[in-house]
Amino acid sequence: MSNLTSLTISELQSGFRKGDFTPADSVRALEARIQEVDAEVGAYLARDFESALAAAETADVSLPLGGVPVGIKDVINVLGEQCSCGSKILAGYKAPYDATAIKKLREAGAIPFGRLNMDEFAMGSSTENSAYQITRNPWDTTRIPGGSSGGSAAAVAAREAFGTLGSDTGGSIRQPASLCGVIGLKPSYGRVSRYGLVAFASSLDQIGPFARSTRDCAAILNAIAGKDPHDSTSLDLPAEDFTSRMTGDLKGVRLGIPKEYFVDGMDARVRAKVEDAIKTCEGLGAELVEVSLPHTEYAIGVYYIIATAEASANLARFDGVRYGHRAKNPTDLLDHYKRTREEGFGSEVKRRIILGTYVLSSGYYDAYYLRAQKVRTLIRRDFTGAFEKVDALVCPTSPDLAFKIGERVNDPLRMYLADIFTIAANLAGICGISVPCGLVEEQGRQLPVGLQFLGKPLDESRLLGIADAYEQAGAKEVLATIP
Repeated sequence: MSNLTSLTISELQSGFRKGDFTPADSVRALEARIQEVDAEVGAYLARDFESALAAAETADVSLPLGGVPVGIKDVINVLGEQCSCGSKILAGYKAPYDATAIKKLREAGAIPFGRLNMDEFAMGSSTENSAYQITRNPWDTTRIPGGSSGGSAAAVAAREAFGTLGSDTGGSIRQPASLCGVIGLKPSYGRVSRYGLVAFASSLDQIGPFARSTRDCAAILNAIAGKDPHDSTSLDLPAEDFTSRMTGDLKGVRLGIPKEYFVDGMDARVRAKVEDAIKTCEGLGAELVEVSLPHTEYAIGVYYIIATAEASANLARFDGVRYGHRAKNPTDLLDHYKRTREEGFGSEVKRRIILGTYVLSSGYYDAYYLRAQKVRTLIRRDFTGAFEKVDALVCPTSPDLAFKIGERVNDPLRMYLADIFTIAANLAGICGISVPCGLVEEQGRQLPVGLQFLGKPLDESRLLGIADAYEQAGAKEVLATIP
């Protein structure tokens, strides 16, 4: 069973159904692997091995994800388990209910297993903002895994999980997937219920999967997608099989290459790998079309106005009154609020709350927040116009390779630019996926590069079909050499 953790979810399920091994074997194998490597990687904040094993013993392997353990980012509520959001202010908090995505995973037969590290309240691009530990990139443990879902990506890359859930507000699934050499999918806004996902920016947040194959990501999306009465932003759409368009070729597919995503300052080696990958897509039958997204240059500024404004409002609920950290011996209610939040929140969260409160304040709302929403509309129109000409877009996921731990912690602007190619998709509400497209040698270590496909709103089936075709032809080098 020592090589069990190298299997994809589909391979794991095939073994269950043939009787080669059991769900309990897979949970034991994961626990052994975590014991072996996680002291160095730091992907997990907590896990309940005994409960997972008990669930595995009674798993129905005939269900779509029957018996498959799935790791969960520590921002998604799982009944009875911690949900710290990587923050001291929620230390010791245990979820009183299952998020809808977790409920749907259980209905599909999956076993939620473990709480995965993250940037505090999903605010960051490196997982260095966690209040508890730094997660390290399995390809080179001196480097970051990306963020904010760094634990979710690193666990899959280190073979400590078969698949995981993360959340993506501005690239927090796709960017760490790129830097860790795995596959990460951000569904369209409204495709997956946000009920039970602790909110960062409510108009941008979306739950999505990580895995070692596109087909596995599609299988998880099959389970978690759908209308939810608890979330008015979830969409009532006919059920579909997101593996249905995985044909293995790109014949008849028109792929747009946005010229604004190939900019000066991008690592030349990353650019070369992405351009090679685009040629591979052409060889699979895709027609390449240059397109323009002219308002891309405003995306970072728009995002950090809208996201921080929504964070300022959402995080006001963490006041130490009902749950979470509470300051000791406050002199009055105001002192209680001030010291609770001062002690509970980290520096990046405080920075974003201050920014968001400022742009929402009297006299500045129209100048910043309202104007940002207008530019957001223009960004969305850019994508609408591009998708009238093409079926999907192809571009880099990240402009850089994984950088060294500590390298950007004192340079927030440079850190924010790590998401320059991912943020616009959240502003527009479209779907996106990162697939490995090669390895680059850096200081004696191999580091992965990610290729990003962006699809029309609610066009996940086509997007996953395109990503799967590229994966079969161009991603094997990385996926076969995952640490």
